Amino acid sequence: MSNVIRGNAVIGQSGGPTAVINQSLVGVIQGIADCDAIENLLGARHGVRGIVEEDFLHLKKLDAGLLERIAVTPAAALGSTRDKPDADYCTRIFEVFEKHNIRYFFYIGGNDSADTARIVNELAAQSNYELRVFHIPKTIDNDLRVTDHCPGYGSAGRFVASAIMGDDRDNAALPGVKIDVIMGRHAGWLTAASHLARQDDSDGPHLIYVPEAPVSQDKFVNEVAEVYGKLGRCLVAVSEGIEDEDGKAWGEKLAEDVERDSHGNVQLSGSGALGDYLANLVKLKVAQKLGVKKMRVRADTFGYLQRSFAGYASPVDQAEARLAGTKAVEYAMAGNVDGSVAFKRIGEGKDYAVECFRAELKDVARETKDLPIEFINTAGNGITEAFRRYAAPLVGELPVQGKLF
Repeated sequence: MSNVIRGNAVIGQSGGPTAVINQSLVGVIQGIADCDAIENLLGARHGVRGIVEEDFLHLKKLDAGLLERIAVTPAAALGSTRDKPDADYCTRIFEVFEKHNIRYFFYIGGNDSADTARIVNELAAQSNYELRVFHIPKTIDNDLRVTDHCPGYGSAGRFVASAIMGDDRDNAALPGVKIDVIMGRHAGWLTAASHLARQDDSDGPHLIYVPEAPVSQDKFVNEVAEVYGKLGRCLVAVSEGIEDEDGKAWGEKLAEDVERDSHGNVQLSGSGALGDYLANLVKLKVAQKLGVKKMRVRADTFGYLQRSFAGYASPVDQAEARLAGTKAVEYAMAGNVDGSVAFKRIGEGKDYAVECFRAELKDVARETKDLPIEFINTAGNGITEAFRRYAAPLVGELPVQGKLF
């Protein structure tokens, strides 16, 4: 049996959009353009939902100029979905594939998308239906296993670091306590990117809290008070998924009417509740601890802006997202039945480089990867220089700021 099978291909996008997810889409489109074995490339609108509803766009012969404009446009050009298919849902997907002679399935997304790809692939194997299934990694959370990092993370990290740089200067100009709540439900990778904003020891963020290092209310209050007592100001970066010492997320404890998505996750990013709570905590307890009658305290929730900010994507992130798409096609046409595109770092600093390899879907699906302990300081309230060395090439060049004092 030949490694190359003839038929049609379908591609979809899933989960939270990123600034570079369309680079991967264009990488697949370009990779398939000259593949005679693939007659049609169908784009599923809104991911797996578009597949079961047979809501497709024809993508194989799009204008090259349009493709390049789509590539640099943030968010999912095909539309995304939060649907989490179970075995029955995946059976419906497989039935549509049989109907339309789909022999190649490319799915851009996170760990749940990898799991969808895994289930569909297993159904095809059980039915002796020849199908090539490839997951293309995407997440600003940077929490997929196996791969060194994920497309989407570098650009979101660049946004966070730059926003914190400006916020630090704002906080220095009008001193007080500023709290910034950053995305990261279970892993602190994106919040850790705030560390890249620091050019010297006086720069914020002065405190960084991630889910991997639980913090009690008393610890938070004492550490903010200590920094404020020394500097007369304090800038704090907090992950939306920050946990108390009992292992429960602060945001979930605060939610009386808990809104959950289709994956069972509590809504954190669309609410300013955590920031408001922390700001009130500072106003009451930190001010009291320091004997300050009036303290300027503000809080912002970065929310969804950080994942789809136009015109500020990391160049490395863009290039690697495109590469992930083209590699997925390359692996599929080489006869690999399934897999996830992954990165291996083969250079550091100015010599930074990656090479791609095929990871097993089962090793990427469902589970997440925490921020390593060596990237968190021993006090659990900051990020180490080892993280800076890891993240700097992904984020790219940041502004250099000047100070008068």
